[in-house]
Amino acid sequence: MIDETGRPQDEGGSDYGSDMSRELGDGPPASWRDAAPDLLAPIDAAGLVSGHVPTAPDAPSVSLAREHDWEAARAVLVPLLRPVGTVGLRLADVSRSAFALNTSSHTLPLLGEGPCGILVVYAIPASGFDVVVNGEHLVSWGVDPAEVHIAAMANLAAWSASAAWTGEESGERRLLSSDTGDGPDATRILLPEVRAHLADTLGAAGGPILIGLPDRHLLVAGASNAADLDFRAHLAGFVADHADGADEPIDRRLFELVGGDLRPVAG
Repeated sequence: MIDETGRPQDEGGSDYGSDMSRELGDGPPASWRDAAPDLLAPIDAAGLVSGHVPTAPDAPSVSLAREHDWEAARAVLVPLLRPVGTVGLRLADVSRSAFALNTSSHTLPLLGEGPCGILVVYAIPASGFDVVVNGEHLVSWGVDPAEVHIAAMANLAAWSASAAWTGEESGERRLLSSDTGDGPDATRILLPEVRAHLADTLGAAGGPILIGLPDRHLLVAGASNAADLDFRAHLAGFVADHADGADEPIDRRLFELVGGDLRPVAG
C-alpha cells in the first residue's frame, strides 16, 4: 500500500516525529568525541578555557579601572542632579571607616545636598551610561566622601568654564540656556561662578531671575521686567512640560535666583 506521502507503508517513516529513513542531507558535524581525551598530554598554555575571553597583552590591570583606582576616578568624576526624594547615603552621614568594618553591601548611591531639596549624585561617565558612586567605591578607593565631592566639583568647574551658553532676546525678555548634550548642564547651577554669570547677564532686565532645572541636560534661565507676569507663566509651563517628558527629569518647579541662592517660585 502507498500512503499520501508516496512511500510504501511497510518502508516505515511518516511526516510526524522522528524519521530515520529520510535523507538528512549535509547537516552540521556531530559534536561528540570520537576518542577519549588524553589526560596525560601536556597542557596547551595558549589554549582557550571555556567561557574565558583573553585580554589584550597590553591591556591595563583591572585594579586600575576607575571603579577601583582613585587616581583614575578623580579625574573624571562629575556631580549630577537627582530629583527630590532620591534614596541613597547622605554624605554627612557616611563614614568610610565604618564601611570598611562592615562587610555588608553598600550599593546605595552617595548623595550630596543640592538646592531646594534637590539631591546630587557623583558619577563616573562611561560609554552610554554613568557609574554612580556608592559606599563600596569609598572602601575600594580608600577616600572620604568629602574628597569625592571636591574632585567632582573641580571637574564640573573645569568643564563649565568652556561649555557654551545659548542666548535669546525678545524685547525686554532675555533667556539663557545650557544644553550641550554632555550631561551635567543642569548641575552647573551648583557653581557660584555660574550663578554670578546668570545674575550679571540677566539682571539688566529688571525683573526676577528665573531658573529651570527640568532635565539633567538642561539649565534654563530667564528674566524680563517685573510687570511681565506672562513671561513667568510661559517659562514655568515650559519647564514643567519639559520635565514631564524628560528621560532623566530633575524638577518641574520654577526657581528664582535671590542673593546667589535658589528659591522656589510660589504658584
